[in-house]
This record gives sequence, C-alpha cells and structure tokens, in this order.
Amino acid sequence: MSDLATFFAMDGHGPYVWTAYGITAAVLILLFLTPMIGRRRLVQAEARRRRREES
Repeated sequence: MSDLATFFAMDGHGPYVWTAYGITAAVLILLFLTPMIGRRRLVQAEARRRRREES
C-alpha cells in the first residue's frame, strides 16, 4: 500500500500530474464526442427540413 501511495504522491508533484492527466483526458473525450454530436444534430435538422418540404 505504501508503494501505491508513493506512486500517486510522486514526491509532492502528484496533484499537478494527476490534474494534468485528468484535463488531458477530458479534452480528448470532448474532441472525440463533439463531431459526433454535431453530425447527429445536422442529420436531425436535415430530416426536419425534408419533412417540412414534403408536407
């Protein structure tokens, strides 16, 4: 257990390192999801536009 705590503490630099990893992971997830969400919205808007034109 001591080795694990030492690993996470990283000689006092742990909070900075783990925060940086967390921010990086969050940004990568956002960069991955944003185009997918935008595409879904575009497809839905196009479907609504087509339904309006057909009626």
